[in-house]
Amino acid sequence: MTSFKASTTAACLAATLCLATVARAETPAAEPKGEVVMASATVTATVLKINHETREVTVKAEDGEEHTFVASEDVKNLAQVKPGDVITATYGEALAYEVKKGGQVADVATVVGGGAAAPGSRPAGGIARQTTVTVLITAIDPKAPSVTFKGPQGNTRTIKVLHPEKLEGVSVGDTVQLTFTEAFAIKVEAAPKK
Repeated sequence: MTSFKASTTAACLAATLCLATVARAETPAAEPKGEVVMASATVTATVLKINHETREVTVKAEDGEEHTFVASEDVKNLAQVKPGDVITATYGEALAYEVKKGGQVADVATVVGGGAAAPGSRPAGGIARQTTVTVLITAIDPKAPSVTFKGPQGNTRTIKVLHPEKLEGVSVGDTVQLTFTEAFAIKVEAAPKK
């Protein structure tokens, strides 16, 4: 567990200073309907040293582990980062699903959006992606309990149902609209005053 947390911390913090400016969205994302399952994690670390010429940054995570990485050229505000500054990275994800009577299987649709701090500001940014697909229920096993879906490209997948009572009224031939949303946000704040 410790190595997973250390790896996650290092990856989040490296991504914090390597996040490129992203700001695009094909179409506005619709508010997902139905049941939603969510999870998130936040990690923080303190900048120990930074070499602005080589862009090498060393941070100390909450668990005391030190991590060193090189910030990419996409980080436009690296000059504002100083030893003692605190980096906070948050990742969140959510899965929303809505069962519909009948309906059509629909291809995957993805919307991406994001942004970064203005030049000269402390580094900060975020990126989010929302993917929606509609699948067909091809089998239901109430004893397992499980449901088998068929996707828009003919692929099938069987999943275990966490709450079997939610299968009441659901039938083979119904469709399920699945919306997966994930977001990553980061910010660098000045060292706390003592």
